[in-house]
Amino acid sequence: MNSLQFANNLHSTCENAPPALQILDLKKRFGDLEVLKGISISARAGDAISILGASGSGKSTFLRCLNFLEAPTDGEIWVAGQHVRIGSGLTARRDINALRAKLGMVFQNFNLWSHKTVLQNIIEAPIHIRGISKKDACLKAEELLSKVGLIEKRDAYPSHLSGGQQQRIAIARALAMEPEILLFDEPTSALDPELVGEVLKVIRSLAEEGRTMLIVTHELSFARQVSNRTIFLHQGLIEEDGKPDDIFESPRSPRLKKFLSSHVGGH
Repeated sequence: MNSLQFANNLHSTCENAPPALQILDLKKRFGDLEVLKGISISARAGDAISILGASGSGKSTFLRCLNFLEAPTDGEIWVAGQHVRIGSGLTARRDINALRAKLGMVFQNFNLWSHKTVLQNIIEAPIHIRGISKKDACLKAEELLSKVGLIEKRDAYPSHLSGGQQQRIAIARALAMEPEILLFDEPTSALDPELVGEVLKVIRSLAEEGRTMLIVTHELSFARQVSNRTIFLHQGLIEEDGKPDDIFESPRSPRLKKFLSSHVGGH
């Protein structure tokens, strides 16, 4: 399937899908600094949404607020129809845990436990948070390791893996929780250039499966190919939101035009 066919199929599938994620007027303030100034997004099941923006635009903060790695200051979040309370008082710990079980996060720097093997890294959360038996968790982990092409590394420790391999393990770990939505925060930014492709290949395969994903990335050609929707953030607000071809070929915002032109010939 070529890139155009893939994008068209993904778009037609998502148009009729139910909402998987709804965000209304999400805000985040650090003291006097307002990083997110009111972001509203509705994503349908199967959407692959790439999020672009210059450094400091609020991209990573936005993802971190979705699963309460940073507590949002204000706004509304619904995941698979479940409302998450924000604002007045602390959000209940049980609500945060339930939310995180639905939102799988893949970080820039892998965040694997260095003292645990690859297999142990993957089975830890399903056993202790989802209550899965160790046997079932191990079977699922091995299935996921095969999916990301690393079954032979099941007993290795993270220090013995390349950055690309560690990030693929991190993706398998996120998938082990069977999340409704996957959040990728610059998943290739910490990798040497020759290792980027192996991680992007895995993410692309997930998009082809119809996984719902929000991907903060600086890999613009990849974002255009794998997404059915692209969002450009500027200073904590959505500057443009549309189909990738429209965003990349006919940007309306002068800021987006400048951002894209500055990346020509790069990622």
